[in-house]
Amino acid sequence: MCDRLSKALDLSRGEMLALDDARGTTLRVSRGTVWITQEKELRDVVLGTGDTWMVERNGLTLVEAHAATALDIVGRGAEPARMHVTGRTYVPGPLGRMAAR
Repeated sequence: MCDRLSKALDLSRGEMLALDDARGTTLRVSRGTVWITQEKELRDVVLGTGDTWMVERNGLTLVEAHAATALDIVGRGAEPARMHVTGRTYVPGPLGRMAAR
């Protein structure tokens, strides 16, 4: 029996994935590009095809697809109760904003 959860997602450009309290969860990009930001962290992360990264802290972690993306999630962040996908599109401008599709 495997004690680790995993989930494969296809995200469209502009779709966002919200992970709650997912410290230790691994994100692997097999196609595309994602931007990642973590709650209370000033540094953002950008992953491209072939990159792997581990969520460093609990709290909210946001992952936004900058192109059509295939993303593997391994660990407790793959639990349905901790993961929410939302369709959002970034609207460029002086302040930038998120707008519902």
